[in-house]
Amino acid sequence: MSRLYKPDAGAFRNFVFQSFYMKETLESRKSAQNHSIHDVIISGAGPVGLFLACELALAKCSVLILEKAENPHSPLKQLPFGIRGLSAPTIEALYRRGLLKELEIHKRLKNPHQNAQQGAQRQGGHFAGIPFHDGNIDTSQWKYRLPRSTDTSLISEMEELETVLARRAEALGVEIKRGLAITDFHQTGDGVTVQSGDRSFKGKWLVGCDGSRSVVRKAGGFEFAGTEPEFTGYSTQVDITDPEKLSPGRNVTPTGMYLQSQPGYVIIQDFDGGAFHHSEKPVTLEHVQEVLRRVSNTDVTISALHIATTWTDRARQATTYRNGRVFLAGDAAHIHAPLGGQGLNLGLGDAMNLGWKLAATIQEKAPEDLLDTYHTERHPLGAQVLDWSRSQAAIMGPGPNARALNAIIRDLMDTRDGATYIAGRVWGVHSHYNLGGDHPLVGHSIPNFELEDGAGIGELMHDGKGMLLDFDMHASLKTLAGEYGDRIKYISGRAKEQLGLSSALIRPDGFIAWASDREPNEQSIRQAAALWFAR
Repeated sequence: MSRLYKPDAGAFRNFVFQSFYMKETLESRKSAQNHSIHDVIISGAGPVGLFLACELALAKCSVLILEKAENPHSPLKQLPFGIRGLSAPTIEALYRRGLLKELEIHKRLKNPHQNAQQGAQRQGGHFAGIPFHDGNIDTSQWKYRLPRSTDTSLISEMEELETVLARRAEALGVEIKRGLAITDFHQTGDGVTVQSGDRSFKGKWLVGCDGSRSVVRKAGGFEFAGTEPEFTGYSTQVDITDPEKLSPGRNVTPTGMYLQSQPGYVIIQDFDGGAFHHSEKPVTLEHVQEVLRRVSNTDVTISALHIATTWTDRARQATTYRNGRVFLAGDAAHIHAPLGGQGLNLGLGDAMNLGWKLAATIQEKAPEDLLDTYHTERHPLGAQVLDWSRSQAAIMGPGPNARALNAIIRDLMDTRDGATYIAGRVWGVHSHYNLGGDHPLVGHSIPNFELEDGAGIGELMHDGKGMLLDFDMHASLKTLAGEYGDRIKYISGRAKEQLGLSSALIRPDGFIAWASDREPNEQSIRQAAALWFAR
Protein backbone atom coordinates (compact mmCIF):
# COMPACT_ATOMS: atom_id res chain seq x y z
CA MET A 1 0.00 0.00 0.00
CA SER A 2 1.46 3.34 -1.04
CA ARG A 3 1.83 6.11 1.43
CA LEU A 4 0.82 9.69 0.65
CA TYR A 5 3.27 12.27 1.98
CA LYS A 6 1.65 15.30 3.64
CA PRO A 7 3.96 18.13 4.74
CA ASP A 8 3.17 19.94 7.96
CA ALA A 9 1.48 23.33 7.64
CA GLY A 10 4.66 25.37 8.32
CA ALA A 11 6.72 23.51 5.75
CA PHE A 12 3.96 23.88 3.20
CA ARG A 13 3.74 27.65 3.80
CA ASN A 14 7.54 27.93 3.39
CA PHE A 15 7.41 25.92 0.16
CA VAL A 16 4.65 28.11 -1.28
CA PHE A 17 6.46 31.31 -0.24
CA GLN A 18 9.79 30.18 -1.70
CA SER A 19 8.14 29.10 -4.97
CA PHE A 20 6.31 32.40 -5.26
CA TYR A 21 9.47 34.37 -4.39
CA MET A 22 11.57 32.49 -6.94
CA LYS A 23 8.95 32.98 -9.64
CA GLU A 24 8.63 36.69 -8.82
CA THR A 25 12.41 37.11 -8.79
CA LEU A 26 12.83 35.38 -12.16
CA GLU A 27 10.04 37.46 -13.67
CA SER A 28 11.52 40.63 -12.19
CA ARG A 29 14.92 39.78 -13.60
CA LYS A 30 13.37 39.02 -16.96
CA SER A 31 11.45 42.30 -16.90
CA ALA A 32 14.52 44.23 -15.83
CA GLN A 33 16.57 42.62 -18.56
CA ASN A 34 13.95 43.40 -21.17
CA HIS A 35 13.66 47.01 -20.04
CA SER A 36 17.29 47.85 -19.31
CA ILE A 37 18.26 50.71 -21.58
CA HIS A 38 21.02 49.97 -24.07
CA ASP A 39 22.84 52.73 -25.83
CA VAL A 40 22.07 51.12 -29.20
CA ILE A 41 19.82 48.28 -30.33
CA ILE A 42 20.76 46.74 -33.67
CA SER A 43 18.36 44.66 -35.71
CA GLY A 44 20.29 41.96 -37.58
CA ALA A 45 23.43 39.95 -36.80
CA GLY A 46 24.81 39.84 -40.32
CA PRO A 47 28.24 41.29 -41.14
CA VAL A 48 26.94 44.89 -41.18
CA GLY A 49 25.15 44.68 -37.82
CA LEU A 50 28.05 42.86 -36.20
CA PHE A 51 30.68 45.26 -37.51
CA LEU A 52 28.63 48.25 -36.35
CA ALA A 53 28.28 46.63 -32.93
CA CYS A 54 32.05 46.17 -32.76
CA GLU A 55 32.63 49.83 -33.57
CA LEU A 56 30.17 50.99 -30.91
CA ALA A 57 31.43 48.59 -28.24
CA LEU A 58 35.02 49.58 -28.98
CA ALA A 59 33.96 53.09 -27.96
CA LYS A 60 32.45 51.70 -24.71
CA CYS A 61 28.79 51.85 -25.77
CA SER A 62 26.34 49.18 -24.59
CA VAL A 63 24.92 47.31 -27.57
CA LEU A 64 22.14 44.73 -28.00
CA ILE A 65 21.71 42.84 -31.28
CA LEU A 66 18.39 41.15 -32.02
CA GLU A 67 18.60 38.53 -34.79
CA LYS A 68 15.57 36.65 -36.09
CA ALA A 69 17.48 33.50 -37.11
CA GLU A 70 18.23 31.10 -34.27
CA ASN A 71 21.09 29.46 -36.15
CA PRO A 72 23.73 31.73 -37.70
CA HIS A 73 24.84 28.97 -40.06
CA SER A 74 23.22 28.65 -43.47
CA PRO A 75 24.18 26.69 -46.61
CA LEU A 76 23.92 29.94 -48.59
CA LYS A 77 26.73 31.44 -46.48
CA GLN A 78 29.07 28.55 -47.15
CA LEU A 79 31.28 27.79 -50.12
CA PRO A 80 30.81 28.60 -52.91
CA PHE A 81 27.59 30.56 -52.30
CA GLY A 82 29.13 32.52 -49.45
CA ILE A 83 32.21 33.69 -51.34
CA ARG A 84 32.43 37.47 -51.54
CA GLY A 85 35.04 39.85 -52.83
CA LEU A 86 36.22 42.44 -50.34
CA SER A 87 37.10 45.85 -51.82
CA ALA A 88 39.88 48.22 -50.78
CA PRO A 89 37.83 50.32 -48.29
CA THR A 90 36.57 47.16 -46.55
CA ILE A 91 40.02 45.62 -46.38
CA GLU A 92 41.39 48.86 -44.94
CA ALA A 93 38.58 49.01 -42.35
CA LEU A 94 39.20 45.44 -41.18
CA TYR A 95 42.95 46.05 -41.09
CA ARG A 96 42.51 49.21 -39.02
CA ARG A 97 40.61 47.23 -36.40
CA GLY A 98 42.96 44.24 -36.31
CA LEU A 99 40.38 41.94 -37.90
CA LEU A 100 41.95 41.27 -41.27
CA LYS A 101 44.52 38.86 -39.86
CA GLU A 102 41.72 36.69 -38.47
CA LEU A 103 40.23 35.99 -41.91
CA GLU A 104 41.86 32.85 -43.27
CA ILE A 105 39.87 32.01 -46.37
CA HIS A 106 41.66 34.46 -48.67
CA LYS A 107 44.87 32.64 -47.76
CA ARG A 108 43.42 29.25 -48.67
CA LEU A 109 41.54 30.07 -51.85
CA LYS A 110 42.54 31.35 -55.21
CA ASN A 111 40.24 33.78 -56.89
CA PRO A 112 37.50 31.50 -58.30
CA HIS A 113 37.55 33.49 -61.55
CA GLN A 114 41.29 33.04 -61.94
CA ASN A 115 42.37 31.51 -65.22
CA ALA A 116 44.34 28.42 -64.31
CA GLN A 117 46.12 28.32 -67.64
CA GLN A 118 49.89 28.44 -67.16
CA GLY A 119 51.19 31.97 -67.59
CA ALA A 120 47.72 33.50 -67.97
CA GLN A 121 46.95 36.88 -66.42
CA ARG A 122 45.04 36.73 -63.15
CA GLN A 123 41.47 37.92 -63.44
CA GLY A 124 40.92 40.73 -61.00
CA GLY A 125 37.16 40.99 -61.34
CA HIS A 126 34.46 41.74 -63.85
CA PHE A 127 31.92 44.27 -65.01
CA ALA A 128 28.70 42.69 -66.28
CA GLY A 129 30.59 39.44 -66.72
CA ILE A 130 33.34 41.06 -68.79
CA PRO A 131 36.65 40.29 -67.06
CA PHE A 132 39.53 42.63 -66.40
CA HIS A 133 43.02 41.33 -65.60
CA ASP A 134 45.63 42.51 -63.14
CA GLY A 135 48.31 42.80 -65.78
CA ASN A 136 46.29 45.39 -67.71
CA ILE A 137 45.89 47.78 -64.75
CA ASP A 138 48.07 50.86 -64.41
CA THR A 139 48.39 51.22 -60.63
CA SER A 140 50.64 54.27 -61.08
CA GLN A 141 47.42 56.22 -61.66
CA TRP A 142 46.56 55.62 -58.00
CA LYS A 143 49.24 57.91 -56.64
CA TYR A 144 48.11 57.77 -53.00
CA ARG A 145 48.41 53.97 -52.69
CA LEU A 146 51.73 53.11 -51.09
CA PRO A 147 53.77 49.90 -51.28
CA ARG A 148 52.64 49.10 -47.73
CA SER A 149 48.97 49.55 -48.66
CA THR A 150 46.57 46.70 -48.05
CA ASP A 151 45.36 44.63 -50.99
CA THR A 152 42.83 46.16 -53.35
CA SER A 153 40.70 43.00 -53.34
CA LEU A 154 40.49 39.79 -51.34
CA ILE A 155 38.26 36.73 -51.25
CA SER A 156 36.15 36.23 -48.14
CA GLU A 157 33.43 33.85 -47.00
CA MET A 158 30.25 35.16 -45.40
CA GLU A 159 30.14 32.53 -42.65
CA GLU A 160 33.77 33.06 -41.65
CA LEU A 161 33.38 36.84 -41.70
CA GLU A 162 30.30 36.65 -39.48
CA THR A 163 32.06 34.25 -37.10
CA VAL A 164 35.06 36.57 -36.76
CA LEU A 165 32.87 39.63 -36.22
CA ALA A 166 30.58 37.88 -33.73
CA ARG A 167 33.58 36.68 -31.73
CA ARG A 168 35.00 40.20 -31.60
CA ALA A 169 31.61 41.73 -30.72
CA GLU A 170 31.04 39.34 -27.81
CA ALA A 171 34.60 39.89 -26.55
CA LEU A 172 33.80 43.62 -26.45
CA GLY A 173 30.63 42.99 -24.42
CA VAL A 174 27.96 43.08 -27.12
CA GLU A 175 24.85 41.10 -26.25
CA ILE A 176 23.52 39.02 -29.16
CA LYS A 177 20.04 37.51 -28.84
CA ARG A 178 19.20 35.06 -31.61
CA GLY A 179 15.72 33.86 -32.50
CA LEU A 180 14.23 37.29 -31.73
CA ALA A 181 12.94 39.30 -34.66
CA ILE A 182 11.93 42.91 -34.25
CA THR A 183 8.22 43.18 -34.98
CA ASP A 184 7.65 46.87 -34.24
CA PHE A 185 9.11 49.84 -32.41
CA HIS A 186 8.12 53.19 -30.97
CA GLN A 187 10.46 56.14 -30.64
CA THR A 188 10.26 59.19 -28.39
CA GLY A 189 12.52 62.20 -27.98
CA ASP A 190 14.94 60.31 -25.76
CA GLY A 191 14.77 56.66 -26.79
CA VAL A 192 13.30 53.77 -28.73
CA THR A 193 11.19 50.88 -27.42
CA VAL A 194 11.50 47.78 -29.57
CA GLN A 195 8.99 44.93 -29.69
CA SER A 196 9.91 41.33 -30.43
CA GLY A 197 6.73 39.33 -30.07
CA ASP A 198 5.62 39.72 -26.44
CA ARG A 199 9.02 41.00 -25.34
CA SER A 200 10.22 44.58 -25.36
CA PHE A 201 13.64 46.21 -25.20
CA LYS A 202 14.68 49.81 -24.72
CA GLY A 203 17.53 51.66 -26.32
CA LYS A 204 18.63 55.22 -26.88
CA TRP A 205 19.07 54.53 -30.61
CA LEU A 206 17.97 51.85 -33.07
CA VAL A 207 19.80 50.77 -36.24
CA GLY A 208 18.16 48.55 -38.85
CA CYS A 209 20.73 46.18 -40.35
CA ASP A 210 18.02 43.63 -41.09
CA GLY A 211 18.39 43.19 -44.82
CA SER A 212 16.44 43.97 -47.95
CA ARG A 213 13.06 43.22 -46.34
CA SER A 214 13.90 45.33 -43.31
CA VAL A 215 11.18 45.51 -40.66
CA VAL A 216 12.86 48.58 -39.21
CA ARG A 217 12.67 50.36 -42.57
CA LYS A 218 9.02 49.47 -43.06
CA ALA A 219 7.91 50.21 -39.50
CA GLY A 220 9.91 53.44 -39.52
CA GLY A 221 8.13 54.79 -42.60
CA PHE A 222 11.28 55.21 -44.68
CA GLU A 223 10.69 55.83 -48.38
CA PHE A 224 12.43 53.18 -50.50
CA ALA A 225 12.73 54.61 -54.01
CA GLY A 226 14.22 53.03 -57.10
CA THR A 227 13.75 50.87 -60.17
CA GLU A 228 12.19 47.49 -60.89
CA PRO A 229 14.20 44.46 -62.09
CA GLU A 230 15.09 43.21 -65.54
CA PHE A 231 15.73 39.59 -64.55
CA THR A 232 15.36 36.80 -62.01
CA GLY A 233 18.68 35.36 -60.90
CA TYR A 234 19.08 31.79 -59.63
CA SER A 235 21.94 30.48 -57.48
CA THR A 236 21.78 26.69 -57.36
CA GLN A 237 23.59 23.56 -56.27
CA VAL A 238 22.47 20.69 -58.49
CA ASP A 239 23.42 17.25 -59.76
CA ILE A 240 23.58 17.26 -63.55
CA THR A 241 23.34 14.02 -65.50
CA ASP A 242 25.09 15.39 -68.57
CA PRO A 243 27.23 18.37 -67.45
CA GLU A 244 29.22 18.28 -70.69
CA LYS A 245 26.24 19.93 -72.38
CA LEU A 246 26.96 23.14 -70.47
CA SER A 247 29.98 25.25 -71.33
CA PRO A 248 32.23 26.19 -68.39
CA GLY A 249 32.45 29.75 -67.15
CA ARG A 250 30.05 32.60 -67.94
CA ASN A 251 27.91 32.22 -71.04
CA VAL A 252 25.68 34.93 -72.50
CA THR A 253 22.92 33.55 -74.69
CA PRO A 254 20.01 35.03 -76.71
CA THR A 255 17.72 34.43 -73.72
CA GLY A 256 19.92 35.19 -70.71
CA MET A 257 23.11 34.07 -69.00
CA TYR A 258 24.36 31.03 -67.11
CA LEU A 259 27.57 30.53 -65.16
CA GLN A 260 29.07 27.21 -64.17
CA SER A 261 32.00 28.20 -61.96
CA GLN A 262 32.59 24.67 -60.72
CA PRO A 263 30.75 21.36 -61.18
CA GLY A 264 27.30 21.34 -59.65
CA TYR A 265 27.08 25.07 -58.91
CA VAL A 266 25.10 26.99 -61.51
CA ILE A 267 24.01 30.62 -61.62
CA ILE A 268 21.31 31.64 -64.11
CA GLN A 269 19.92 35.00 -65.17
CA ASP A 270 16.51 34.83 -66.83
CA PHE A 271 15.35 38.18 -68.23
CA ASP A 272 11.73 37.82 -67.16
CA GLY A 273 11.45 41.22 -65.51
CA GLY A 274 11.85 39.56 -62.11
CA ALA A 275 8.47 37.88 -62.48
CA PHE A 276 9.38 34.51 -60.96
CA HIS A 277 11.22 36.01 -57.99
CA HIS A 278 8.25 38.22 -57.15
CA SER A 279 5.80 35.34 -57.56
CA GLU A 280 7.27 33.74 -54.41
CA LYS A 281 6.63 30.32 -55.91
CA PRO A 282 8.81 27.46 -54.66
CA VAL A 283 11.97 26.84 -56.68
CA THR A 284 11.53 23.25 -57.83
CA LEU A 285 13.85 20.95 -59.75
CA GLU A 286 11.49 21.03 -62.70
CA HIS A 287 11.43 24.83 -62.78
CA VAL A 288 15.22 25.20 -62.55
CA GLN A 289 15.67 22.61 -65.30
CA GLU A 290 13.17 24.42 -67.55
CA VAL A 291 14.90 27.78 -67.05
CA LEU A 292 18.39 26.33 -67.51
CA ARG A 293 17.38 24.52 -70.70
CA ARG A 294 15.80 27.64 -72.13
CA VAL A 295 18.68 29.94 -71.22
CA SER A 296 21.44 27.51 -72.23
CA ASN A 297 19.58 26.30 -75.34
CA THR A 298 20.37 22.68 -74.44
CA ASP A 299 18.41 19.67 -73.22
CA VAL A 300 20.58 19.34 -70.10
CA THR A 301 19.06 17.17 -67.34
CA ILE A 302 19.12 17.98 -63.62
CA SER A 303 18.81 14.84 -61.50
CA ALA A 304 18.82 16.50 -58.07
CA LEU A 305 18.32 20.00 -56.66
CA HIS A 306 20.12 20.58 -53.34
CA ILE A 307 20.05 24.36 -52.84
CA ALA A 308 18.33 27.11 -54.77
CA THR A 309 17.69 30.77 -54.12
CA THR A 310 16.47 33.59 -56.35
CA TRP A 311 17.39 37.26 -56.56
CA THR A 312 16.89 40.19 -58.93
CA ASP A 313 18.52 43.41 -60.08
CA ARG A 314 15.85 45.50 -58.35
CA ALA A 315 17.62 48.71 -57.26
CA ARG A 316 16.16 50.75 -54.43
CA GLN A 317 17.54 53.13 -51.83
CA ALA A 318 16.09 54.81 -48.75
CA THR A 319 15.71 58.51 -49.47
CA THR A 320 17.08 59.21 -45.99
CA TYR A 321 19.19 56.98 -43.76
CA ARG A 322 17.91 58.56 -40.55
CA ASN A 323 14.50 59.13 -39.01
CA GLY A 324 14.89 60.64 -35.54
CA ARG A 325 16.59 58.02 -33.39
CA VAL A 326 16.43 55.33 -36.05
CA PHE A 327 19.05 54.61 -38.72
CA LEU A 328 19.35 52.21 -41.63
CA ALA A 329 22.54 50.52 -42.82
CA GLY A 330 23.46 47.84 -45.34
CA ASP A 331 20.74 46.18 -47.40
CA ALA A 332 18.08 47.80 -45.21
CA ALA A 333 19.18 51.12 -46.72
CA HIS A 334 19.93 50.01 -50.29
CA ILE A 335 19.43 46.96 -52.49
CA HIS A 336 20.72 46.05 -55.94
CA ALA A 337 21.85 43.03 -57.92
CA PRO A 338 24.65 41.08 -56.17
CA LEU A 339 26.95 41.54 -59.14
CA GLY A 340 30.55 41.72 -57.95
CA GLY A 341 29.61 41.54 -54.26
CA GLN A 342 29.46 45.32 -53.82
CA GLY A 343 26.51 45.18 -51.44
CA LEU A 344 28.56 43.68 -48.61
CA ASN A 345 31.31 46.25 -49.05
CA LEU A 346 28.83 49.11 -49.18
CA GLY A 347 27.14 47.92 -45.99
CA LEU A 348 30.39 47.51 -44.06
CA GLY A 349 31.30 51.05 -45.13
CA ASP A 350 27.98 52.23 -43.67
CA ALA A 351 28.85 50.57 -40.37
CA MET A 352 32.35 52.08 -40.23
CA ASN A 353 30.98 55.54 -40.96
CA LEU A 354 28.07 55.46 -38.52
CA GLY A 355 29.75 53.69 -35.63
CA TRP A 356 32.17 56.35 -34.39
CA LYS A 357 29.70 59.19 -34.99
CA LEU A 358 26.92 57.51 -33.02
CA ALA A 359 29.33 56.62 -30.20
CA ALA A 360 30.63 60.20 -29.99
CA THR A 361 27.06 61.50 -29.82
CA ILE A 362 26.03 59.01 -27.12
CA GLN A 363 29.04 59.98 -25.00
CA GLU A 364 28.32 63.68 -25.57
CA LYS A 365 31.68 64.17 -27.26
CA ALA A 366 29.98 65.56 -30.36
CA PRO A 367 26.77 67.47 -31.11
CA GLU A 368 23.87 65.44 -32.45
CA ASP A 369 24.04 67.09 -35.86
CA LEU A 370 27.25 65.10 -36.47
CA LEU A 371 24.87 62.21 -37.14
CA ASP A 372 23.45 64.01 -40.16
CA THR A 373 26.80 63.55 -41.91
CA TYR A 374 26.14 59.79 -42.00
CA HIS A 375 23.44 60.31 -44.62
CA THR A 376 25.23 63.09 -46.51
CA GLU A 377 28.40 60.98 -46.83
CA ARG A 378 27.00 57.49 -47.39
CA HIS A 379 23.90 58.15 -49.50
CA PRO A 380 25.86 59.41 -52.57
CA LEU A 381 28.10 56.32 -52.47
CA GLY A 382 25.03 54.09 -52.28
CA ALA A 383 23.50 55.87 -55.27
CA GLN A 384 26.72 55.31 -57.25
CA VAL A 385 26.66 51.58 -56.53
CA LEU A 386 23.01 51.34 -57.57
CA ASP A 387 23.80 53.03 -60.87
CA TRP A 388 26.81 50.74 -61.29
CA SER A 389 24.49 47.76 -60.85
CA ARG A 390 21.89 49.17 -63.25
CA SER A 391 24.52 49.78 -65.91
CA GLN A 392 25.65 46.16 -65.70
CA ALA A 393 22.12 44.85 -66.06
CA ALA A 394 21.64 47.14 -69.08
CA ILE A 395 24.45 45.48 -71.05
CA MET A 396 23.78 41.90 -69.88
CA GLY A 397 20.40 41.62 -71.56
CA PRO A 398 19.73 39.35 -74.52
CA GLY A 399 18.53 42.08 -76.89
CA PRO A 400 20.55 43.59 -79.77
CA ASN A 401 20.97 46.96 -78.05
CA ALA A 402 22.46 45.34 -74.96
CA ARG A 403 24.76 43.16 -77.06
CA ALA A 404 26.00 46.22 -78.96
CA LEU A 405 26.78 48.08 -75.73
CA ASN A 406 28.41 44.96 -74.32
CA ALA A 407 30.76 44.75 -77.30
CA ILE A 408 31.81 48.40 -76.95
CA ILE A 409 32.41 48.11 -73.20
CA ARG A 410 34.39 44.91 -73.79
CA ASP A 411 36.67 46.76 -76.21
CA LEU A 412 37.15 49.64 -73.77
CA MET A 413 37.96 47.27 -70.90
CA ASP A 414 40.64 45.67 -73.05
CA THR A 415 42.57 48.95 -73.01
CA ARG A 416 44.92 49.89 -70.17
CA ASP A 417 42.99 53.00 -69.17
CA GLY A 418 39.66 51.20 -69.45
CA ALA A 419 40.75 48.31 -67.26
CA THR A 420 42.28 50.72 -64.73
CA TYR A 421 39.07 52.75 -64.50
CA ILE A 422 36.84 49.69 -64.09
CA ALA A 423 39.18 48.12 -61.52
CA GLY A 424 39.29 51.37 -59.55
CA ARG A 425 35.50 51.42 -59.38
CA VAL A 426 35.06 47.72 -58.60
CA TRP A 427 37.76 47.76 -55.92
CA GLY A 428 36.62 51.07 -54.42
CA VAL A 429 40.04 52.67 -54.84
CA HIS A 430 38.51 56.07 -55.63
CA SER A 431 35.90 56.06 -52.84
CA HIS A 432 35.93 59.32 -50.90
CA TYR A 433 33.70 61.84 -49.15
CA ASN A 434 33.20 65.44 -50.19
CA LEU A 435 34.49 67.10 -47.03
CA GLY A 436 35.73 70.31 -48.62
CA GLY A 437 39.22 71.50 -47.73
CA ASP A 438 42.08 72.64 -49.92
CA HIS A 439 44.24 69.53 -49.89
CA PRO A 440 43.49 66.78 -52.47
CA LEU A 441 43.70 64.09 -49.77
CA VAL A 442 40.88 65.53 -47.64
CA GLY A 443 37.92 63.14 -47.71
CA HIS A 444 40.09 60.23 -48.83
CA SER A 445 41.27 57.23 -46.85
CA ILE A 446 44.62 57.84 -45.15
CA PRO A 447 47.45 56.08 -47.00
CA ASN A 448 49.11 53.39 -44.91
CA PHE A 449 52.27 55.36 -44.20
CA GLU A 450 55.11 53.36 -42.68
CA LEU A 451 56.80 55.18 -39.84
CA GLU A 452 60.51 54.93 -39.21
CA ASP A 453 59.95 52.41 -36.40
CA GLY A 454 58.20 50.10 -38.88
CA ALA A 455 54.63 50.70 -37.67
CA GLY A 456 51.92 51.26 -40.25
CA ILE A 457 49.26 53.92 -39.72
CA GLY A 458 46.53 51.29 -39.92
CA GLU A 459 48.10 49.35 -37.06
CA LEU A 460 47.88 52.44 -34.84
CA MET A 461 44.09 52.68 -35.35
CA HIS A 462 43.01 49.49 -33.59
CA ASP A 463 41.59 51.51 -30.68
CA GLY A 464 39.20 53.47 -32.90
CA LYS A 465 40.52 56.89 -31.86
CA GLY A 466 41.07 59.93 -34.04
CA MET A 467 44.63 60.77 -34.91
CA LEU A 468 46.73 63.85 -35.61
CA LEU A 469 49.63 62.71 -37.78
CA ASP A 470 52.57 65.12 -37.63
CA PHE A 471 55.54 64.20 -39.81
CA ASP A 472 57.36 67.48 -39.10
CA MET A 473 56.72 67.64 -35.34
CA HIS A 474 55.00 71.00 -35.03
CA ALA A 475 54.67 72.09 -31.40
CA SER A 476 51.31 73.75 -32.09
CA LEU A 477 49.80 70.48 -33.34
CA LYS A 478 50.95 68.59 -30.27
CA THR A 479 49.33 71.24 -28.09
CA LEU A 480 46.10 71.06 -30.08
CA ALA A 481 45.87 67.27 -29.80
CA GLY A 482 46.40 67.52 -26.05
CA GLU A 483 43.38 69.78 -25.74
CA TYR A 484 41.13 66.96 -26.99
CA GLY A 485 42.30 64.37 -24.48
CA ASP A 486 41.90 60.77 -25.60
CA ARG A 487 39.75 61.71 -28.61
CA ILE A 488 42.78 62.59 -30.75
CA LYS A 489 46.07 60.71 -30.56
CA TYR A 490 49.15 62.67 -31.48
CA ILE A 491 51.53 60.66 -33.70
CA SER A 492 54.80 62.31 -34.70
CA GLY A 493 57.89 61.21 -36.59
CA ARG A 494 59.04 60.76 -40.13
CA ALA A 495 57.69 58.15 -42.54
CA LYS A 496 59.62 56.23 -45.17
CA GLU A 497 57.47 57.80 -47.89
CA GLN A 498 55.36 60.85 -47.10
CA LEU A 499 53.85 61.80 -50.48
CA GLY A 500 54.77 65.41 -49.76
CA LEU A 501 52.48 65.49 -46.71
CA SER A 502 53.46 67.39 -43.57
CA SER A 503 50.50 66.71 -41.28
CA ALA A 504 46.96 65.31 -41.32
CA LEU A 505 43.94 65.02 -39.04
CA ILE A 506 42.41 61.56 -39.33
CA ARG A 507 38.89 60.60 -38.27
CA PRO A 508 38.32 57.32 -36.36
CA ASP A 509 37.12 55.68 -39.61
CA GLY A 510 40.48 56.42 -41.26
CA PHE A 511 39.33 59.26 -43.52
CA ILE A 512 41.30 62.50 -43.68
CA ALA A 513 39.51 65.54 -42.24
CA TRP A 514 42.34 68.01 -42.77
CA ALA A 515 45.78 67.88 -44.37
CA SER A 516 48.70 70.16 -45.14
CA ASP A 517 51.92 69.97 -47.14
CA ARG A 518 53.50 72.90 -45.31
CA GLU A 519 53.46 74.76 -41.99
CA PRO A 520 49.92 74.18 -40.66
CA ASN A 521 47.41 77.01 -40.64
CA GLU A 522 46.29 76.96 -37.02
CA GLN A 523 42.86 78.40 -37.74
CA SER A 524 42.02 75.77 -40.38
CA ILE A 525 43.20 72.82 -38.29
CA ARG A 526 41.30 74.08 -35.26
CA GLN A 527 38.14 74.46 -37.32
CA ALA A 528 38.47 70.89 -38.62
CA ALA A 529 39.14 69.50 -35.16
CA ALA A 530 36.13 71.32 -33.71
CA LEU A 531 33.91 70.05 -36.53
CA TRP A 532 34.74 66.35 -36.09
CA PHE A 533 35.88 66.17 -32.46
CA ALA A 534 33.86 68.91 -30.73
CA ARG A 535 34.97 69.44 -27.15
